[in-house]
Amino acid sequence: MCLYIFIGANSQAFANTGSLVTCVKNFPESRGVVLGILKGYLGLSGAIITQLYSAIYYDDTKALILLIGWLPAAISFASLRTVRLMKPVRQPNELKVFYNFLYISLGLAGFLLVMIIVEKEVHFTRSEYGVSAATVLFLLFLPLAVVSIEEYKIWQSKRLALVDPSPVKIVTEGEKVNLNEVTNNGNNSVSAVSNDTKWWENVFSPPERGEDYTILQALFSIDMLILFICSICGIGGTLTAIDNLGQIGKSLRYPKKSISTFVSLVSIWNYLGRVFSGFVSEHFLHKYKFPRPLMLTLTMLLSCVGHLLIAFDVPNGLYAASVIIGFCFGAQWPLLFAIISELFGLKYYATLYNFGSVASPLGLYVLNVLMTGHVYDKEAKKQLTALGLERKKGQELNCIGVNCYKLSFVVITAATFFGVIVSVILVARTRTFYKGDIYKRFRDEATVAEAEMAGVENGSKAEKDAKHVPTQD
Repeated sequence: MCLYIFIGANSQAFANTGSLVTCVKNFPESRGVVLGILKGYLGLSGAIITQLYSAIYYDDTKALILLIGWLPAAISFASLRTVRLMKPVRQPNELKVFYNFLYISLGLAGFLLVMIIVEKEVHFTRSEYGVSAATVLFLLFLPLAVVSIEEYKIWQSKRLALVDPSPVKIVTEGEKVNLNEVTNNGNNSVSAVSNDTKWWENVFSPPERGEDYTILQALFSIDMLILFICSICGIGGTLTAIDNLGQIGKSLRYPKKSISTFVSLVSIWNYLGRVFSGFVSEHFLHKYKFPRPLMLTLTMLLSCVGHLLIAFDVPNGLYAASVIIGFCFGAQWPLLFAIISELFGLKYYATLYNFGSVASPLGLYVLNVLMTGHVYDKEAKKQLTALGLERKKGQELNCIGVNCYKLSFVVITAATFFGVIVSVILVARTRTFYKGDIYKRFRDEATVAEAEMAGVENGSKAEKDAKHVPTQD
C-alpha cells in the first residue's frame, strides 16, 4: 500500500511537469495566463474524474482504483505526439484564444458545481450519470475546436500569402543580421550562462534576474529562499485549513449538510483563484507593470482573514472562510510558478518548478501534523478528562468547541503574516526588474523565428516560380 501511495502521489508531478513546463516555454509572454488555465483544470480534475467514474462504473467502488490506474495512463499515451516544445512564434490573437479557453473552463466549472449540488438532493441512475459525463467530456474537449479553427485561419493566411505575394515581406540578409544582433545583444549574458557555466560553477555569482540560472544558482539565491518561506507559510496554512475543514465544521457544531457545502465551496473557489490569479496578474503586469510578487503578498494577506474567521468562530463565518481559503490556496500556485519562471529563466524550469512545490508538503507537515493535530488531540483529551472518561486504546478523539482549533489558527495566521512580511522583501528586491521589459528576450526570439519562417516560405516560393519559368532553346 505504501508503494502504491508513493507511485500514485508522485505520478501527478510527472504529468504536471510534462504539460505545464512545455506550455510555459511555448508561450513565455503569456505564462501567467497559461499557468492559470492549466492549474484551473487541475483544480477541477477531481470532480471530472468523479463524473466519469459514476458513468462508467456507477457504484462499483473497487473499480475506482482501476479507473485511476488506466485513465491517466491512456491520456498520457494519447498526448505523446502533441505535448512538445515549439518555436516561439507569437500569434496576434493569442490572448483572445486563451480567453476562449477561460470561458470554456468557467462553463465546465459551473456545470460541475450544479451537478454536485443536484446529486446531493436527487438520486441519479447510471444513464443519467452517462448524460452528465457526456456533457463534461464535450466541455473538456471543446478547446480542441477552438484550436482547430485557429489553425485553419493560420493555414488560410499562409495560403493567401503564397498566392498573393504583395503582403509577403522579403527578409534580406542585412535584415537577418540585424535581427540576430538584436537577439544576441539582449542575451549575451544568457548565452554565457547557458554555454560556459557548468552546474557547479558560479553558484553564488548568479546572472541578472530573468536570465537562465543554473539549478544551484537558483536554489542558493535569496529570492528562492524568500519564495520557499512564503510557500511554507502561505500554502502550508491554507492547505492545513482545507485538510481539516470537515473536522473544523464538526467541532464548531455545523450540520453535516453544511460541512459538505464547505468542501464544494473550497473546490470551486480553488479553481476560481487559480484562473483569476493567472489572468489578472498577467493583465496587471502588462498594463501597469504591477509586480507579481506583490499580488502574492496581497493573496497571503487575504488568507489571514479566513484563518481568523475560523480561529474566533464568527457566526456562519466558516462559509466565508471556505471561500477565502479556497480562493487564496488556488491563487498562490500560478503566482508562485510564474515568479520562479520570471526570476530564474526557463532553461531549468522543470527542476525549479518542482522544487517550488516541495514547500507545500513541508508547510503542511509543520503546521498540520506537528502543530494543529497535536493541539486538537490535547484539547480532546482535556474534554474527556473533564467528563470523567478515560480514552480507550484505538478510540478516535473528538473535540467540540471553539478551543479545538483557536490556538492553531491564531498561530497559522501569525505564520502567514510572517510570510507576508518576508514577501514584501521580495517585492522590494524585484521592483526594478518588474518595471522593465521582462519579456523582451522572448519577443526577440519570436521575431527571429518569424523571420526564419518567412525566409523559408519565400525561398520555397522562389523555387516554385523558377520551375514555372519557360526556358528558351
